[in-house]
Amino acid sequence: MSYSSSSLTLSRRRFTAGLASTGLLFSPLFATARRIDQLVNGQLPAATPTDKLVIYQIFTRLFGNQQTANTPWGSLAENGVGKFNDITDKALQEIRKMGVSHVWYTGIIEHATMTGYSSLGIPPDNPLVVKGRAGSPYAIKDYYDVAPDLAVDVRKRMAEFEALVKRSHDNGLKVIIDFVPNHLARQYSSDAKPDGVQDLGETDDTTKAFDPQNNFYYLPDQPFQPPASTSVPDGTMAPPYEETPAKATGNDVFKAQPSIDDWYETIKLNYGVDYQNDRKTYFGSTATSDRPSTWTKMRDILLFWASKGVDGFRCDMAEMVPVEFWGWVIPQIKASHANAVSATPAAKTPVASTGAAKAKPGVAPTPVAAPASTPIVFIAEIYNPQQYANYINVGKFDYLYDKVGLYDTVRALVEGKGSPIAISRVCQGESGTLGKHMLRFLENHDEQRIASRQFAADPWTAVPAMTLSATLHTGPAMVYFGQEVGVNPTKAEGFQGDDGRTTIFDYWGIPEYQAWTNGGAFDGGKLTAHQKKLRLFYTQLGQLVTNSDAIKTGAFYDLQQYGKPEQLFSYLRYSAKQKLLIVCNFDRKETIRTQLQIPADVWKAMKMAPKKTYTYKDIFRTKTLITGTTTVPVAVPPLGVLVLSIS
Repeated sequence: MSYSSSSLTLSRRRFTAGLASTGLLFSPLFATARRIDQLVNGQLPAATPTDKLVIYQIFTRLFGNQQTANTPWGSLAENGVGKFNDITDKALQEIRKMGVSHVWYTGIIEHATMTGYSSLGIPPDNPLVVKGRAGSPYAIKDYYDVAPDLAVDVRKRMAEFEALVKRSHDNGLKVIIDFVPNHLARQYSSDAKPDGVQDLGETDDTTKAFDPQNNFYYLPDQPFQPPASTSVPDGTMAPPYEETPAKATGNDVFKAQPSIDDWYETIKLNYGVDYQNDRKTYFGSTATSDRPSTWTKMRDILLFWASKGVDGFRCDMAEMVPVEFWGWVIPQIKASHANAVSATPAAKTPVASTGAAKAKPGVAPTPVAAPASTPIVFIAEIYNPQQYANYINVGKFDYLYDKVGLYDTVRALVEGKGSPIAISRVCQGESGTLGKHMLRFLENHDEQRIASRQFAADPWTAVPAMTLSATLHTGPAMVYFGQEVGVNPTKAEGFQGDDGRTTIFDYWGIPEYQAWTNGGAFDGGKLTAHQKKLRLFYTQLGQLVTNSDAIKTGAFYDLQQYGKPEQLFSYLRYSAKQKLLIVCNFDRKETIRTQLQIPADVWKAMKMAPKKTYTYKDIFRTKTLITGTTTVPVAVPPLGVLVLSIS
């Protein structure tokens, strides 16, 4: 996510890019990812069908909110908030119809907020160390609890989350949540941790700036001071904030007073790296007993959520945590999850979701079993391509963000800049050679909305880019909730400012999405004809990806033929069962007519005779039918795509 105010911006992407430029992100123990040319005949390593996930990201706080006041910096009472229970069976069924396999519920774990439930023992956090009224979901204040805002009955909040997990599974969807391993809220304190669990920082020696067994980094004898320019909403009381000694800030800032564009609301976690002494590492041996305390505590947190039936974790700023930790912890979580699933009886006919009884308010000890066929997945938020192979091979991640490679490239094309030749360069680099591991997207909670004036101003301009992103390789694709109806933020919601993004810091209603949810009917009853058509495109795309053997499991070949003008990108996806020629026109005005040449060696790889006449039929959005041999005549309208089945 982007930790930015309305006037100052220091995004996490810029931060890690800066680290990469200094070489600080590179582990001396492991080689960086090697760049290789496209493989012979365009063949990529074999993929399994499960690599082609279709992920739908829901910002849970905003999803079901029907309030329309939208007062900047408004309170929960003024602007409303969505609940777990708003995500109904009908909502999930409609999402499933889009070809979605996984739902990423963002903002589940309890985080710092200016909203309190004092009568239930949940006080608000100090506004001087909270961003926005609702707070950042990436400033966790209790790793063992869910956000009370999301519950209808706060005392039964964990049961309501468990019911959502079960409801998702019953509707054929797997569940991903965030794991935030690099930093936590300044006022972190777990009141929901299981008996016998030691809190983070509980046994730290605060007289030491660094100790491998401390969970935090300290600035001994220095009190923490919030940034001088920190502001709070009108009418909000902000008592002095006290923290002595000061702890290092989440974006590796070792100052008692971070700046307003630092992640000042968070504390950096200590994984045994002494940042102020040449980043010397203290990781212990293979025995768990001498591993840094943070390693074992964070492992136990992952095990806790896996026991709730969670099917995957999107790991926030994963590259700011040592790759050695990931290589140690991920196999343990996968093994534990597999053992738990194998011990669970096969699922019977789905029944209505119910909450489990709990030993203490808000915490349920009873695990919610995941579907027996579900392998748990780990997704890394990462922005350094030279570390991609490291985090896959050593860190054991399943999937990585493809932001720096494909997203940045196709965004430029959507904005009318650049050339599709740049896509070929991406395919020849890490994003292509590791294609089955790359998560492709055009929107998420960090990025600007396509429809915003800060991006493309028209959601339809993304049709070729989104089609390409979803079909280029065998890796997963993602849609952010509201992308499919053209959500367009047009004003500052609060802390985040008017930046083309949907707020992650404040309470808000999303008008375009409310038109689809339609008071809980989830039938799109208030969508315009334009929005319905756009949503149909995303539905067709998701179904194409889900049902196409070539897209899910097949090889990729870049034809490197770009048309005149050079705004065309064409490629083949092929498996034993299906052969596809995919053509995307990024030009906003010109229909591109050209003759595409399919080389003889590709026909050989596809096990098809090169000199025969074939039929090329669009199986996506049009009824285009073309006859051709090794030469295929195509005419692609502005911002059009063809997905041609070869038979």
